[in-house]
Amino acid sequence: MEWMYSLDNIRKQMEEEGHVYLLAYEECEAAGYVSVQQQEENLFHLQKIYVLPYYQGAHCGSFLFREAIKYIKEMHPEPCLMELNVNRHNKALHFYEHMGMKKLREGDFPIGNGFYMNDYIMGLEI
Repeated sequence: MEWMYSLDNIRKQMEEEGHVYLLAYEECEAAGYVSVQQQEENLFHLQKIYVLPYYQGAHCGSFLFREAIKYIKEMHPEPCLMELNVNRHNKALHFYEHMGMKKLREGDFPIGNGFYMNDYIMGLEI
């Protein structure tokens, strides 16, 4: 967690890797965020979406998801694909399916020390 979400790593993602973070607030309190990155001319990747537990179930996740799509359409008005990786056992899988995403393929991605991310790659034409 410290490595993935350190200020230096987030700054690098934004300044060098093209990640765009969108934050959701309820009143003056941060409730969640989504991160989107353009990977190819017609391909965007939803890198991260997170909602604080208190706001889960209050449609904050679907709001962030729709805002990511809105951002992509503003940046790239032509039809394109938004993909994301989700662990095959992640309960959020149903959320993504509810939002219209389809399983495109699956993969096992090494993350170091003998560990793998066992993911579905899901996509949505936008």
